[in-house]
Amino acid sequence: MGKHKKHHSDNEMVNHPNHYGGEENIYEAIKVIDAWNLGFSLGNTVKYISRAGKKEKDKELQDLKKAAWYLQHHIEELEKN
Repeated sequence: MGKHKKHHSDNEMVNHPNHYGGEENIYEAIKVIDAWNLGFSLGNTVKYISRAGKKEKDKELQDLKKAAWYLQHHIEELEKN
């Protein structure tokens, strides 16, 4: 039984990690990204904002900078067109 529980926990970390909201959360990052059809750059922006300070507290600033990078990338792509 312990092995099954570990396997379940491993699946949660891959499929629905808590730092992105978890499976039961209607606002889990992937659900919001899909529902809003955000695509890669805006999806990553939302992903990094939603996990900032939750996955690794000491990397909150890094996550926010990643979000800003993806947002800036999307803005630059829009400006090209």
